[in-house]
Amino acid sequence: MTDLKKSTGQRQIMEAFFGAYRAFTAKPDEMLARRGLSRVHHRILFFISHQPGLSVSELLIRLGVTKQALNIPLRQLVEMQLVESAPAADDKRKRLLALTPEGAKLEQKLRQEQIRTLQAVFGEVGEEAVAGWLRVNQALAEKLPG
Repeated sequence: MTDLKKSTGQRQIMEAFFGAYRAFTAKPDEMLARRGLSRVHHRILFFISHQPGLSVSELLIRLGVTKQALNIPLRQLVEMQLVESAPAADDKRKRLLALTPEGAKLEQKLRQEQIRTLQAVFGEVGEEAVAGWLRVNQALAEKLPG
């Protein structure tokens, strides 16, 4: 196990991580702000786009937020006709989510910006660094509670 204090330093690693996340989200955040939306809206669009028919309960788990925290941004996306919410055929209390054509178009634009950012950086650092970066991020994701 690498000793963080001896290798690069905890603070430097954390600053790089936070800076990288800012770079990764900067352009999409600008695009969302022009519509009066935020990063939470982006995350909702992202997860619904990758699993159309996702239930509200499943979305809550993926986002790791409470129903109360999801309520307003999801309602805004529905009102803006970016997300559709329909009752499940087997249980009318269960709401299934899908992107509208306009929502899919927005999500794709946001994703394309992030792909461009990643491709530019990945081209600079090389495949070995990308593989290491992916391993680190997957290991971090596995540390999520629950």
